[in-house]
Amino acid sequence: MSDSCVSRRPLPLSAYAALIVTIVFFSGALAGAPGILGSLDFTTVSGSFGKIAGDFTFLGKGGGGARYGFLFALSLVPGIMLALGVVEVAERMQALHAAQKLLTPLMKPLLGLPGSAGLALISSLQSSDAGAAMTKDLHDKGLLSEKEKTVFAAFQFSSASSVTVYLSMGVALFPFLCVPHLLPLGVILFYKIAGTNLMRLYLHFAKRNREAL
Repeated sequence: MSDSCVSRRPLPLSAYAALIVTIVFFSGALAGAPGILGSLDFTTVSGSFGKIAGDFTFLGKGGGGARYGFLFALSLVPGIMLALGVVEVAERMQALHAAQKLLTPLMKPLLGLPGSAGLALISSLQSSDAGAAMTKDLHDKGLLSEKEKTVFAAFQFSSASSVTVYLSMGVALFPFLCVPHLLPLGVILFYKIAGTNLMRLYLHFAKRNREAL
């Protein structure tokens, strides 16, 4: 469905409520929250594998080759399935249409992407696997063109899972920072956006060159 069609179509309040809840779910804002609030965080609900023989999960230690790669890929499946399931529920509640209406005026000039990609964008900042799966799902449903998918891939490829990686590994550097702790994360996000627009510029001139031939 095109952005113009969605913008003319009235949406129920439940669609906007579903959009807000889904954004919070994928944003990581409630990570580590106590009680029932923890159920509104993607990482918390994704959970973790139990330990086997001390400190090892089913992946074990010292593995390699195709066998280890298979087990590693298997460990990604639960998170991807959860992300796609949540997005499917959100779509049924018209949250993606609400995202198109609300986020397109911001995301189109900033990244060249429709608002429907907003949930995948937020998800990619926390989980690269979930973001990639959601992006493919949007493309398969016709909500992202081939060009938009390429541009979006440029955003996700650069510093994948930025928020999760920064807050989990970068926290070790916090005592040595002489700037606000979130400033480096802001710099990372700025350059992700800058790199995305470089890809937009490249695709623009590549198209012009093809048309000139």
